[in-house]
Amino acid sequence: MKKPLSTLDWTLIQTFLTVADTGSLSEAARSLGTSQPTVGRQIRQIEDTLEVTLFHRQPRGLKLTETGSALVPHARAMAEGALALGLTAAGRSDRLSGPVRITASVFTAQHLLPPIIAHIRRTEPEISIDLVPTDTVENLLYREADIAVRMYRTEQLDILTKHICDIPLGIYAARSYLDRAGRPDTPDALWTMDLVGYDRSDMMLRGMRDVGLEATRDWFATRCDHHGVYWELVRAGCGIGFAQCRVADADPLVERLFPEMPLPTLPLWLAAHEAMRQTPRIRRVWDLLDDGLHAALADSVS
Repeated sequence: MKKPLSTLDWTLIQTFLTVADTGSLSEAARSLGTSQPTVGRQIRQIEDTLEVTLFHRQPRGLKLTETGSALVPHARAMAEGALALGLTAAGRSDRLSGPVRITASVFTAQHLLPPIIAHIRRTEPEISIDLVPTDTVENLLYREADIAVRMYRTEQLDILTKHICDIPLGIYAARSYLDRAGRPDTPDALWTMDLVGYDRSDMMLRGMRDVGLEATRDWFATRCDHHGVYWELVRAGCGIGFAQCRVADADPLVERLFPEMPLPTLPLWLAAHEAMRQTPRIRRVWDLLDDGLHAALADSVS
């Protein structure tokens, strides 16, 4: 007799969904933080328990069978229910202690957050901090992070946001590069010099086009999507680039060009799941981040 899916161990259902989403035992193992043989055993265990075949084994991965596809929506509904249960329970925790996971862009995590987090640790020593520097989006709904420091406002339901400020950007180049290549006399001369831009990301191109420049990827002599490395390339003398004024103005290796030239700003937001925002330790870290970011950026925002 088949065992109902609802009576299966939640770990097995999670494994089934992850394999269904990735189409690969190895990718699912990486996502779940376990081994490929373990994932394979768990899939076989589900199939044996339910007496069905969930996946077709193919040379390049796994493909859901008709039965497997039919079970996915029910398994996903169970996952969403378990997530809601966990968020509600976590949101009612009254302890001002424990871990808080913060995600931020690589550049923000490196140049802005360390002294703020040090202050949080001094102020609330019972709260531990996990900092996740990433330029990909960590999903607050799935507890991949408790608080996000983002350069955009999230549109996800059940996510609380707060606008901190708009961070000014400037045009910079290493003094060593300018000594070698010469300092441009006009803004138009900038675009004839070596530029440092992004590789696969089109964010910079869109920003330049928004101010009337028909820029293309070929404009950039050096390209890198990692924001921390991007800034190091500018500092090293690879060419002219863009940076947050607060960070770049304090760097003696670089020089700002045409500060009067209008540029887009970077909006800075805090975001957290509505249920988790009510947890005392997360609410406390949120407030300390809010205060710390305002204080750190007070002199640079217009």
